[in-house]
Amino acid sequence: MDNDPLTPIPLVILTGYLGAGKTTHLNRWLKAPEAADTLVIVNEYGEVGLDHLLIEDAPGDVVLLAAGCLCCTVRGDLVATLEDLLRRRDNGRIRFFRRVILETTGLADPLPILHAVLQHPYLAKRFAIASVTTLVDAANGTATLAQHGEARRQVMLADRLLLTKTDLASPEARDELHRRLESLNPAASADLIEASSLSAAKFFEPLFSPSDQTSTPWLADTTASHLEAGDIFTFTLSADAAISPDAVAVFQEAMRLMHGPRILRLKGLLRLTDDPDRPAAIHQVQSVTSPALRLPRWPSRDRRSRIVVIAQGLSREALQPFWNALLKQGG
Repeated sequence: MDNDPLTPIPLVILTGYLGAGKTTHLNRWLKAPEAADTLVIVNEYGEVGLDHLLIEDAPGDVVLLAAGCLCCTVRGDLVATLEDLLRRRDNGRIRFFRRVILETTGLADPLPILHAVLQHPYLAKRFAIASVTTLVDAANGTATLAQHGEARRQVMLADRLLLTKTDLASPEARDELHRRLESLNPAASADLIEASSLSAAKFFEPLFSPSDQTSTPWLADTTASHLEAGDIFTFTLSADAAISPDAVAVFQEAMRLMHGPRILRLKGLLRLTDDPDRPAAIHQVQSVTSPALRLPRWPSRDRRSRIVVIAQGLSREALQPFWNALLKQGG
């Protein structure tokens, strides 16, 4: 990446409930050579303690870390903080950064953060969401998920789930947690690993809007609906036949206008009639949709169109007629 302000800056949202171990693993990733030129943004109520990495002050409230990274704190509105950091980067008033990690508080819901970036006309051009990465405490995760809605939403909205403190959990507890995570987020739980085994290079890998589909199963092959937190559903819709690009555009607009606020996440891999050998990825966060992005190849022999929906108060039965209408127009 060069210094062109038109080149989107990758943004990783790092979340996890209180005590999940975000500080420990963030410190490890920041020490890796791959983390050079990274900006870390932490919330003023956050748990991140990076003092042992600080080497000198930088202008304003930004500090320079030992690995060549920058760190600052959100003191108010996230959008204003991001805009200010971009101005200082572009004007050369702070060290140039190539990527951003936004570490949330343990009680934070990632959805407003995603929405703040994706719906903003300027920030949406300057940043590219790389992933929502959620850490889950293996020792206490099942109880935490049962008791706290924030923890469930952190898991459901994740592109990647990482386990921590696995040495403190019995095999039975780990198995129960795996089942719980699979019910909340089948796609992310399909590639469930320990945080300690994830390298910095993999941590920065783009998953939210991936450009390649060779390694990470970001779409789950599931047909079951799951009711969580009273009214949150996760389900998959699929089709064997290729779909026309025009029909997809109509479907996306209908989802945005009629159901936008209730769609927490929608992500899909589609086989389109104009180029069935190259899948198209689509994404939606509430009322913010992205145009179909062509990928170079299919990740496997499975070339079905399929979308995963995480919605609040919106079941499979409510969306199935829209999907069926899309398929009728598909050929």
